[in-house]
Amino acid sequence: MNDYDVPAGIDVLRVFCGPDGRHGNALGVVRDGRDHPDEASRQELARKLGFSETVFVDDPERGHLGIYTPGLRLPFAGHPVVGAAWLLDLEVLELGVGEVFARQDGEFSWITARPEWAPPRTLQQYATAAEVDALPAPPPGEGWLYAWAWEDEAAGRVRARAFPRRSDGIEEDEATGAAALLLSARLGRALNITQGRGSQILTAPAPDGTVEIGGRVVLAQAGL
Repeated sequence: MNDYDVPAGIDVLRVFCGPDGRHGNALGVVRDGRDHPDEASRQELARKLGFSETVFVDDPERGHLGIYTPGLRLPFAGHPVVGAAWLLDLEVLELGVGEVFARQDGEFSWITARPEWAPPRTLQQYATAAEVDALPAPPPGEGWLYAWAWEDEAAGRVRARAFPRRSDGIEEDEATGAAALLLSARLGRALNITQGRGSQILTAPAPDGTVEIGGRVVLAQAGL
């Protein structure tokens, strides 16, 4: 029995898995974007799948991708690009924001991104990791919320949870590369983030203003 109820031809990845290989944010990958050639059909499939994002691969050699939430298309998102780079084994991907460079380093897959590519997020710091853990899903309020607290500030260890609050059925995002990118850029330091139920995101800002985002990727279900 499959863990994910998806049509044939769609791979399911888990991106930003924890050290034990568990958790991570599920990602649907349509390897042949020609199966869904127009915006409406892609949006409809993304809505039916119900993942926080689904990727449509328009050119597997050039890494030309389209990224969709259940409700809208995104020019950039962290976990879909990390997952697609790992699956397609590419060093460069082409997105609406431009070229995104990727690399593999042992068990970690990395991409290099710019903070201005990420959609706006409210990055709200809490006093303790326990306060982040105690938040309801989603917390009251409007707008995309990234709730975080230091677990060990000296070591750069962060506890975080993410809440889209956009009425598309995703109450909590398990692992959010774009928000991790923004937080790392704001703090100006490398971070080791534990998000959601136990996902892990690593970040490393560079002097040119870019930030590397890295994590583990596993193939949860292969499209047939």
